[in-house]
Amino acid sequence: MMRKPDFNDLVWFQAVAELRSFTKAAARIGVAQSTLSHTIRQLEARMGFPLLTRTTRNVALTAAGQQLLDTVTPRLAEIEDEIAALSALRDKPSGSLRLTLSDHAFDSVVWPKLKPMLAAYPEISVEFSLDSSFRNIVEEGFDAGVRLGESIEKDMIAIRIGADWRLVAVASPDYLASRGMPRHPQDLLRHSCINMRHITAGGLYAWEFEKDGQPLRVRVDGQLTFNNSYAMIDAAVAGLGIAYVPENIVAAQLEAGTLVLALDEWSPFFEGYYLYYPSRRQNMPVFKALTDALRHKV
Repeated sequence: MMRKPDFNDLVWFQAVAELRSFTKAAARIGVAQSTLSHTIRQLEARMGFPLLTRTTRNVALTAAGQQLLDTVTPRLAEIEDEIAALSALRDKPSGSLRLTLSDHAFDSVVWPKLKPMLAAYPEISVEFSLDSSFRNIVEEGFDAGVRLGESIEKDMIAIRIGADWRLVAVASPDYLASRGMPRHPQDLLRHSCINMRHITAGGLYAWEFEKDGQPLRVRVDGQLTFNNSYAMIDAAVAGLGIAYVPENIVAAQLEAGTLVLALDEWSPFFEGYYLYYPSRRQNMPVFKALTDALRHKV
């Protein structure tokens, strides 16, 4: 039984037939001319008829050779197109991601930047876990997380994705009219403050202030405790106390006058958010799409 031609045999035959030259075909393929000539002779022997006529000056196709060329050319082109499509698929961002981040990081930095990326790459799916806790992304099965730069483990790759921002103390005009405006962070001890609890540590957040390079932490007390900044804002607007929340998410309330800024000169800036993940992820196309979309541009 005749052995089937190898794929390379047909590719090499096509090169000789199109170029009408063993010398040029060997140079294109990158093999010795003698190797190419021997391969074509073996192909002709297996098929049982000549495919080429050779003279000292040129190479011509026999009728059978022309028929074989007409047969294999569109099929080889189709195979090359399919291989190219598979290679493109390999490099095209796809797959699923699980991210852990705070509601503030999601709303202020991540979501506005990811919406265009997700529209451009429908093969990418993302699951967001929104809370203020510090998660171990490796142990808990997350692909990446978002935190302030100062709190990221040293063995993680960290990419800055947002500008510096600050926390500010805010309260409703009615609350301040009845309880007075705090002039110093220690004055908060005489006020009803809206607390934030960190889920992981379990403790209440100690409000961090700074003035003239001197940091000050104050543990406040009050009627309400949340683990969500937006709930704290609603409570403050309702006159239930002073909240300490990211400035950029209360801009509308401050402009409308439903909230008033307190202790402005004591509110320090924090280093912006970073995307962090284990080093093994960095070469995945889906991660390149993620980091390209989120990377902070100064």
